[in-house]
Amino acid sequence: MRVFLAGASGVIGTRLISLLRQNGHTVAGLTRTPAKAAMLNELGAQPVVCDVFDAAALTRAVVDAAPDIVIHELTDLPDDPAKIADFRERHARIRIEGTHNLVAAAREAAVARLLAQSVAWPMAPGPGQAAVDELERSVLAYGGLVLRYGQFYGPGTFHVDEPPAGPRVEIQRAAEATVAALHEPTGVLVITDEGAVRADAAVVPAAKEN
Repeated sequence: MRVFLAGASGVIGTRLISLLRQNGHTVAGLTRTPAKAAMLNELGAQPVVCDVFDAAALTRAVVDAAPDIVIHELTDLPDDPAKIADFRERHARIRIEGTHNLVAAAREAAVARLLAQSVAWPMAPGPGQAAVDELERSVLAYGGLVLRYGQFYGPGTFHVDEPPAGPRVEIQRAAEATVAALHEPTGVLVITDEGAVRADAAVVPAAKEN
């Protein structure tokens, strides 16, 4: 298949490129950083440099790639885990606006399959959980598959030396489970070290603006 991978230069994205190529798939890898294009090319992906918040450019990129499937692994997190709180609003924006733009682009390109990264742990009520809820609502409304990962650990993650509390999943195992789920039907898939388990959820209504 032809795969459009958003977040291709991230900690799971780079692993997905290798696994997808090993399985015979063609990969177009989205990154907003021109400096990372060469790295994606070396991994075997066709680099696509585009800002996910530029909806028109993103739509052109997805349409031009003509993918059979879109995988959404976009995040906006710091390199230093101590600064996660400072990135909370940015991360919420990519989960909401970034997801909306990617879903719209996939629809314009008539993409049949959409998979998207979510989290397997509940958050305190507030903007973070609201952003996750909206991401999942958008993906399920499209008929896509939500991937609720446990906390990543292993090389390149925030937890390199010691696994975090559960739910958790080793990063390579998470990537392998994602590739194995390419043909899973719409719904929710929880991916942890214990395996990949269906936890289907109904599509919740979009939040009403005041």
